[in-house]
Amino acid sequence: MKAAVFREYNKDPTKVVKIEDIDVPKIKANEVLIKVESAAYNYNDLWAIWGDPVKTPLPHISGSDVAGTVVEIGEDVTKLKVGDRVVSHSNMSCRICEQCTAGREYDCKERSIWGFQTGPLWGGFAQYTHLPEVNVAKLPENVSFEDAAAISMVGMTAWHMLVGRARIIPGQTVLIMGGTSGVGMVGIQIAKLYNCNVIATAGNQQKMDKCLELGADNVVNHREADWYKKVREITKKEGVDIVFEHIGKNVFPQEVGLLKIGGTLVATGATTGYDSTIDLRFLFFKGTNLLGSTQGTKAELEQVIYWTSKNKLKPLIHTTLPFSNMVEGHAMMAGAEQIGKILTNPQKL
Repeated sequence: MKAAVFREYNKDPTKVVKIEDIDVPKIKANEVLIKVESAAYNYNDLWAIWGDPVKTPLPHISGSDVAGTVVEIGEDVTKLKVGDRVVSHSNMSCRICEQCTAGREYDCKERSIWGFQTGPLWGGFAQYTHLPEVNVAKLPENVSFEDAAAISMVGMTAWHMLVGRARIIPGQTVLIMGGTSGVGMVGIQIAKLYNCNVIATAGNQQKMDKCLELGADNVVNHREADWYKKVREITKKEGVDIVFEHIGKNVFPQEVGLLKIGGTLVATGATTGYDSTIDLRFLFFKGTNLLGSTQGTKAELEQVIYWTSKNKLKPLIHTTLPFSNMVEGHAMMAGAEQIGKILTNPQKL
């Protein structure tokens, strides 16, 4: 089969990611073999290629989001059959520890992200891949492989942030930072699904317009020095109930200051840096909730797929690349050129 493989780390993906012929994987008793019909890019693909901040196993196949068809099942598989349309759940955990059995598989000490920390040669950018049955969810017929791959990880992550962690309720004012990012585009839609007032941010006018198309009620440019003042004006100086955060150092202190009394900031990343500061008076005088969030549960992924099937959630897809030229997607993502998700189809060279 064809797979996108790199055998050394490099800051330039085009120098190391190559399409190679490798063996179709042999599955274990609890696994299924999937013919990959669509695979989505994530920022952790770049981290894997760079070998920073985590040294991934080499040789490596990246790709944490795939959708496709089951073509083989292991002898212990009970809920899936050959021909099922499926999507990956990339949060791999032990399933037996206290955290896992309490429904917090994202807190498992043995947790790893499939396609990022797994290997060698175990990820989604390949014509066939394999996963444990527990890491696969079925797809309704009216959800395309492309939509499923594009929304699976970012949708699950955004759902966990807003529903699982921040406990969003109707009528709140929610600030979605980076509204055209993978998680941001779904965050806007989840907040509107809960009938909230949504303020989104973006880095240029084209992206700001796209936020409004996705359902945001207002949008500001977070690259402007006074962006947070504009948010405060929109809220008539009341502030926001929830901040949906993944940008990090450049905006974090201002985000905390925008929260209402008892407000919640939920964070899942720090693309501009992690060494931020805050005014601690906001924390104790205002009863602020600062929450961390990462990935999500399979049940949360299934919620996202359900609402996608009802056309209440829709991924924003920037482009689909031929597999022979899939490394362009890594370069595109590194330059933040896209609006929405980048996909590739390993079956189409």
